[in-house]
Amino acid sequence: MYSYIKGTLEEIYEDYIVIENGGIGYQIRVPMRMTDGLLRRGEQVKVYTYLYVREDAFSLFGFPSRDELAMFQLLLNVSGIGPRGALALLSSLSANEIRFAVVSEDVKTISKAPGIGKKTAQRLIIELKDKISLEDALDTAQDTADVLPVNNNVVRKEAMEALTALGYSAADAAATLSGIEITEDSDVETVLKQALKNMALL
Repeated sequence: MYSYIKGTLEEIYEDYIVIENGGIGYQIRVPMRMTDGLLRRGEQVKVYTYLYVREDAFSLFGFPSRDELAMFQLLLNVSGIGPRGALALLSSLSANEIRFAVVSEDVKTISKAPGIGKKTAQRLIIELKDKISLEDALDTAQDTADVLPVNNNVVRKEAMEALTALGYSAADAAATLSGIEITEDSDVETVLKQALKNMALL
């Protein structure tokens, strides 16, 4: 019904915001990462929305990007994870961190979300592993970052594969690589050494 809502941010609470558009205030539940100092009252904002309908309630959920919205909708299809559980996951992890956790079967990372226990995390991985691939996760990581030359993408992908082969979770490897500048002159060995050095400091 609503693709997105754009307007003035009037109120900010821990897990929801109020956006005024056309004289109407829309209460929208959002990931807590959005309300943690990223938004300011009075500014113009645009959130991508999902209308959740039950017999006794209509609830709007909002996200900063279409990618996060798509992940929310994907999570809703997992048995035992309703809108609150999906929102809790996206409050703790970005959409791409969830992708990397799924492809690497990283139960520990997914279980960090409030209300998501080990069994639920395992079920999430089982139900989504056929819908998410490492290539999809890497491609999405590039789509949400600056556009890089083809060589940069290859170096990043090979470094990612090397780190996961060494036993690091895909989520940790992706987070580390995102903090390393990869240029056209970069090679896999140099990037891998820097990544291992950074991970040793965590």
